[in-house]
Amino acid sequence: MPHSFIYHRASSQEEAASRLGDAGALPLGGGTDLLVLIDEGLARPSTLVDLRGVPAFRDIVSLASATDGLRIGAGARIDDLANDALVRARYPALAEACAAVGTPALRQMGTLGGNLCQRPRCWYFRRAVPCLKNGGTSCPAQQGENRHLAIVEGGPCYAVHPSDPAVALVALDGVIEVTRASNGGGIDTRSVPAAEFFILPTERLDRETDLAPGEFVSAVIVPGESAAGAETVYRYYKEMQRSAWDFALVSLAAVKRRDGDVRLVFGGVAPRPWRVTRSVEERVASGGLDDSMIGTLSEEALRPARPLSQNGYKVRVAAALLRRAIRELTA
Repeated sequence: MPHSFIYHRASSQEEAASRLGDAGALPLGGGTDLLVLIDEGLARPSTLVDLRGVPAFRDIVSLASATDGLRIGAGARIDDLANDALVRARYPALAEACAAVGTPALRQMGTLGGNLCQRPRCWYFRRAVPCLKNGGTSCPAQQGENRHLAIVEGGPCYAVHPSDPAVALVALDGVIEVTRASNGGGIDTRSVPAAEFFILPTERLDRETDLAPGEFVSAVIVPGESAAGAETVYRYYKEMQRSAWDFALVSLAAVKRRDGDVRLVFGGVAPRPWRVTRSVEERVASGGLDDSMIGTLSEEALRPARPLSQNGYKVRVAAALLRRAIRELTA
């Protein structure tokens, strides 16, 4: 039987926050994942609060100067980000990650906020096979079909986070702006580092982000850099089962900042974007690495991997991407 709900189009953040404070209300941006979840019976909202009428919800604006970064409204379309001149010029890894999302139709409809908050694509969860995320008492994937699941930080659920932009934002030290209604009828906003926005199944199983009921993502801040130092190097790599229009088996965002600092963040290997250890990043930043040292570093970075019965190939793919990234960052 189809699920019924109330539809409300908000015209301001205050109105959106107020309506989302109602029990069972959920925010609607592009709807590319939420409407599927409703159809699959995995979401049963009492009210859908459409955020597309909120002023500046889709805006991509420079914060005073290149060194101050960008403020991206959560309603910005993925395709907008992939093609925006400011994003492509300042943060090509984010533009490339957005260009790698889904199909052209999904990129033109899906929003950045929705992409960051989408639910996992694990076959068992999505097909209503009892699992830890849909009311079951165990993870059938652990001993079953697990080719696409986590090799690090897994357990008790092994689903990976499917967002491409999330991986780039963690590497860019992005900040997620989260909004909710205040007691006085206005709004309260808090800022969450992208690296802390996504949570592990060991913390809780009913959601994958730091969002509490009544909260919604209102914007993403990508910080700028000092003009001093060498040019920043950005890379984004994505390996898929199909040549295009698919979720990542393994992805990698690699950034070498003007000050020499390095960020290496994987997607498709963990329940959240997974950053390699700081010691590996520091050794990459030091430079002077030959192929043997690069191979050793890649092995060290993937040492925490604990693959399941069918996804050991992800360790090899991740190591290959990391070797490529290190060579390009240190060239």
